[in-house]
Amino acid sequence: MHISAKADYAVRALVELAADSAQPQTCEGIATTQGIPFRFLKSVFRDLRSAGLVRSQRGCEGGYWLGRDAGAITVAEVMRAVDGEFFTLRGERLDDVTYPGTARRLPDTWRAVETAAYGILGAVTLADLVEAEPAGTYEPGGGTGPDAAAAVTV
Repeated sequence: MHISAKADYAVRALVELAADSAQPQTCEGIATTQGIPFRFLKSVFRDLRSAGLVRSQRGCEGGYWLGRDAGAITVAEVMRAVDGEFFTLRGERLDDVTYPGTARRLPDTWRAVETAAYGILGAVTLADLVEAEPAGTYEPGGGTGPDAAAAVTV
């Protein structure tokens, strides 16, 4: 599985916005804080703005804010906003993939992987990431602990 730089940068930038929503933040400030190339982040913000995940204001008092509450924006939604389809195989949607003969069941495996990943990433919100304990385990939906069914190390 490949997570694009664009998706990684988008989530990191939105977590920065979620962590301090009292005032707008500049693209340059977020790029510096997160170590993201400024020009690349500008193009990422264009996609995020088109998807309604951020809003912006020009001028001295300008910058970016989240377009919605941090608890209502999932990692999966951010990834889809900047990369398009959640999972593809050689550019094809997994729904459309079929193989002949003995490999006919393989597309079912790819679809199961997509479903599992979407289940995790679709349950993690920006608010969850801001509130998560550093270097701990994170359970989508709020709790942390070793018995978490879908624990993710952060």
